[in-house]
Amino acid sequence: MSTPLQEFLITLKEKLNIVEVASGYITLERRGGSHWACCPFHHEKTPSFSINEADQYYHCFGCGESGDVIKFVREMENIDFMDAVKILAERAGLQMPQTGFDNQKTAELKRKRDSLLKIMNDCAHFYLNNLNSGKAEEHVNYILKRRIPSNIVRTFGLGASLNFHDLPKYLLSRGYSRQDVIDSGAVNESDGRLTDAQAGRLVYPVINAMDEVVAFGGRVLKKTDFAKYKNTKETLIFNKSKTLYNINLLKKLRKTQTIKEVIMVEGYMDTISLYQAGFKNVVASMGTSLTQEQARLIKRYTDTVLISYDGDGAGQKANMRGLEILKGEGINVKVVPLPDGLDPDDVIKQFGAEGYRKCLDEAMPLIDYKISVLERGFDLSKTEDKRKFISEAIKIVRTADSAAEQEDLLKQLRDKTGITYESLSRDLNSVPKIQPEERPKHIRRDTSNATTKASRFVIAAYLFGAKFAEEQLSEIPFCSEVHTIIAKYLISKRLLEERVQPAELFEFFDENTAEYEELCRILDYSDGDAFSGAVAEKYFKDCVTKLKLYDTDKQIAALTAEIEAETANDKRKILAFRLQKLIKQKEKLKSGDK
Repeated sequence: MSTPLQEFLITLKEKLNIVEVASGYITLERRGGSHWACCPFHHEKTPSFSINEADQYYHCFGCGESGDVIKFVREMENIDFMDAVKILAERAGLQMPQTGFDNQKTAELKRKRDSLLKIMNDCAHFYLNNLNSGKAEEHVNYILKRRIPSNIVRTFGLGASLNFHDLPKYLLSRGYSRQDVIDSGAVNESDGRLTDAQAGRLVYPVINAMDEVVAFGGRVLKKTDFAKYKNTKETLIFNKSKTLYNINLLKKLRKTQTIKEVIMVEGYMDTISLYQAGFKNVVASMGTSLTQEQARLIKRYTDTVLISYDGDGAGQKANMRGLEILKGEGINVKVVPLPDGLDPDDVIKQFGAEGYRKCLDEAMPLIDYKISVLERGFDLSKTEDKRKFISEAIKIVRTADSAAEQEDLLKQLRDKTGITYESLSRDLNSVPKIQPEERPKHIRRDTSNATTKASRFVIAAYLFGAKFAEEQLSEIPFCSEVHTIIAKYLISKRLLEERVQPAELFEFFDENTAEYEELCRILDYSDGDAFSGAVAEKYFKDCVTKLKLYDTDKQIAALTAEIEAETANDKRKILAFRLQKLIKQKEKLKSGDK
């Protein structure tokens, strides 16, 4: 008997089309009966990510990621299962059931998360009311000084913290538990006293892609020994390494237009200033070093990122590792040169939107930027410095993706240093090519034995309706539980004369298990000509024979051991007779005689 959860999920999936859902995140191209794209879960240049619309599942033939529409949304939004279900239920126009979903632990985690989100939402309104209360003169003056219009203040939800104590009193008066208030990150506890974590600061709500307030950033308004900007501590609902400021508005922008590129800045004011000036395709890393999670988050919206950090040496040089992370995720990274000492907000204030647009137009590819940064460390008028610079620059040029790019970079080096192109080219060819890592971790190694591979092909042949898969599936012995489970599912479908739905198999196995991985291996056969032609038919028969031989050998080994342990002659004769039959059966299998 199915549970309320299972019944709801069946209805939900019936009302959704995974192709339509996925099209909101990635660009799909229809080829034959499938839709294809470059995989959003690993870096690749040639599309190997496929969505089977008829059977409502996705599979990447490169990294093996597979799943149904719920898992796709969960992975793309970086959320848990229930949040993905909520998003899809809203899309499908279905009311979420009130009960039947959670065990005790899951229910408590859900209650905690919901409580923290409500607290943060109430905090945002509290700070906003403070700003409009007539008591936040310093905060208002700062906003006026930075020339932020009222509509932008509302768009970003800016607010004011007036003191240390009002916020915790307000939250407790709303009925929230003391522990939840502390765990939200909005309030600090010291010596048993609760205080506003953003006390006295101008407050910037941090809103995730789900339009939920998950954290706050705050800026001091007076000179102080404290940090100018302060972020909420990490909590159950806020992980800085997985968050980008303004991602919520970027997501809304994508619904109205194609986002060709995203500008990435360091802080809140840079984001707000650019947005106000018309550059709405902007996010901020909030001063943190760029992470792989942030790179994958931004890749859902664009393949090109323009890094626009401060124009001082530290800002422009910052985060080289972060830029490499972006590139490693298949993102085209360009660096925007800004006048020394200026940040994006300064450029907008001094030169206007047109002045900043000129900076964007001069954005340089990452490899050119590396050479530019390297050059700042040398005085090219000095012979020794010039030689060291050339030596290091050549190593960078060696990493270029193409010979044409290398040639262009060498010409630039020639013009900078006066060294002939021919000499630079010889030096380049003498530099050992950097060998790529043995294999990126997202590409799966397959060390399975021949029997396991045979089991996969046989199961896949039945699963995807190969014409030559006519032998009774129940008569084929499989050597692993996962193949047996899938075989029983296929047999039950045949008995009911129902169409096989591969997507249903995802409900049989928990993710991150050997069983789920094996299912993904089987799905590698879901595209192409794996089951057409005489070669495929012969391979199928060979695989079936291999499985039967494997099973027969197991029986022979077990029976031999039983004979050796048996002391009664009459029983040994009976066992020996059975052994002879198995040996003859094995010989028939080997000779191809069924």
